[in-house]
Amino acid sequence: MSLWGTLTGKKPSSSSASPSSASSSSDPNSRDTAPTTSFTSTPFDPTTAQDVSSFIGAASLPDPSQLHPLAGLNRQTLDYLSLEDSALSDLPGSRSALPSRGWSDDLQYGTGVTYLGALTLGGAYGFAEGLRKSPASAPPKIRLNSVLNSVTRRGPFLGNSAGIIAMVYNGINSTIGHYRGKHDSANSVVAGALSGMLFKSTRGVRPMMISGGLVAGAAGAWAIMRKTLF
Repeated sequence: MSLWGTLTGKKPSSSSASPSSASSSSDPNSRDTAPTTSFTSTPFDPTTAQDVSSFIGAASLPDPSQLHPLAGLNRQTLDYLSLEDSALSDLPGSRSALPSRGWSDDLQYGTGVTYLGALTLGGAYGFAEGLRKSPASAPPKIRLNSVLNSVTRRGPFLGNSAGIIAMVYNGINSTIGHYRGKHDSANSVVAGALSGMLFKSTRGVRPMMISGGLVAGAAGAWAIMRKTLF
């Protein structure tokens, strides 16, 4: 470095660099060469391509039965899914057109059907009574009011009374059948007589006998009709 450069602090130019450094930088062997990658294209073979049948075929699709919520369950371990027809033949009344699985079926269906039937009959009787009691010259609103009053009075009264008798009858009939070990017409007649007498037990002996005889006759007729027709 010259004296002027020392005083001014000016750095020497690149031209004054040593020849050894210049020769080393100009030497091509001293630099690292970049890696090169060669690509070769493979010709397309149409026979190796997959068509639509390869993924829409029956073998690749799932089994629809496996989508069921109960799929995969073992039926042998689930007793409530197995219904044996032979077990129903041991129940009373199971071979008829109106099968019964026991006293609970008789209590529910018998009481419900009796209540609805009596409610319908009572409503029809009240409808006719309302038309008969209202004068023909009365306005339509008066006649409609009379009919509705008669229907709502006769229908629920007869339906509730018959429903109570049917409930007591089924309970007594099932109890007698349980202790006798069989279900026959005699059970129905006795159960009808007892339930009818119990229904009118607060009215005296005569009403009790009349009610018991009517219900016993209805129960016997139903037992014979069920055995003959069903």
